[in-house]
Amino acid sequence: MKLKRFKICILLSLLPIIAFGKKLSDEEAIRAVADNIIKQPVTKYIGVKTNKIYNSTGEIENEDVKFLSPLTEWHYSNGVLDMSMIRLGEYLNDPKYIDYAMNHVNYGFNNYTYFKDSFRGDRKHWHWPFGQLWNFKELDDCGAMGAAVINVNLLDPRDEYKEYIMNAADHIMEGQDRLTDGTLCRTFPRKMTVWADDVYMSVSFLSQMGKYTGEAKYFDEAARQIINISNYLWDDDKKLFYHCYYTDLRRNGVAFWGRANGWITVSLVMLLDVLPENHSRRKDLITLLEKQIVGASMYQNADGMWHQLLDKPDSYPESSITAMYVYGIAKAINNKWIDASYIRIVRAGWNALKTKQITSDGHFKNVCVGTGIEEDLPFYYNRPVGENEKHGLGLIIDAGIEVMKLADLKK
Repeated sequence: MKLKRFKICILLSLLPIIAFGKKLSDEEAIRAVADNIIKQPVTKYIGVKTNKIYNSTGEIENEDVKFLSPLTEWHYSNGVLDMSMIRLGEYLNDPKYIDYAMNHVNYGFNNYTYFKDSFRGDRKHWHWPFGQLWNFKELDDCGAMGAAVINVNLLDPRDEYKEYIMNAADHIMEGQDRLTDGTLCRTFPRKMTVWADDVYMSVSFLSQMGKYTGEAKYFDEAARQIINISNYLWDDDKKLFYHCYYTDLRRNGVAFWGRANGWITVSLVMLLDVLPENHSRRKDLITLLEKQIVGASMYQNADGMWHQLLDKPDSYPESSITAMYVYGIAKAINNKWIDASYIRIVRAGWNALKTKQITSDGHFKNVCVGTGIEEDLPFYYNRPVGENEKHGLGLIIDAGIEVMKLADLKK
């Protein structure tokens, strides 16, 4: 009996190796994810009714189509991914990752007019391939992808890219709905709601626009949005951000959703990375970042992961929020914005991601799908997770880059 139990224990100890293959280095893990992304077919469409595969718009036979792969989309998650692939290519000095982002943006500009010319008002613009490229309604439509186009344009300047960038800037600075205090808000699905997600949807673009143009107004607006939205959403008892604030009800929503909190972390470090050292709000932003990190550390579980609902340990461990915190904290340490003692939080989170959520063939697991706001916690508890879900791919690459930089600091 003892021998049998011993054999069972040995088998259980080998399960991670069996499931995930050999132990990957940090670079091998991130390359596996990025290389798997490159392999996916991102220039094909599929018929909505017929399921017929089309290799180009020229083959489409008078039917509605969608992308065969979500990685072809013009969606904010694609903007996150494009920017992370550029950063990975620059860090590893490997142009194939940079080319991925450049090709994605170029493909969008080369193909969107086909769908724009056949656009009908009976379908919302976001249901059309590349609909968010030509029709701005919310910050989701142009914020992160606009930031990606800025980064691509810096490498390959084109007039059509510049025109798109300026249109996105006009929408975010002038066109998007705001509260009376200037805070950006959403009109859908509930009017005049403040979302934590929109810190990233605005600041991702504004930070890069400030870098691109050198104009202080973009840095000023980015700092204002982070601080304003944080003031609406921060809960001083939980040390976390609510997902949203309802202006008509004058109260917050019900959930401390993980990825919503993560967007604020990511936005802070993205802005601090390009914000002039003498900016008047720089110190305030670093203080906010450290306050959030201290709060987040209270909810990290024993194996290093954070949960879908941060304050609910009975909700599932979720990979995208874990990657966001690992990325944000590691980047803050690398840039000496916070004390290096926070590195233990990073190590625990990264170890959990690398050993349990990244497979040897580059699949990234347990990422929550896109999530709106709702007034019941079961909605958040029961959101599906995906493998290679588009909302997590850029985030895990960014986390890996900053972890590799941490290792470089020790050399």
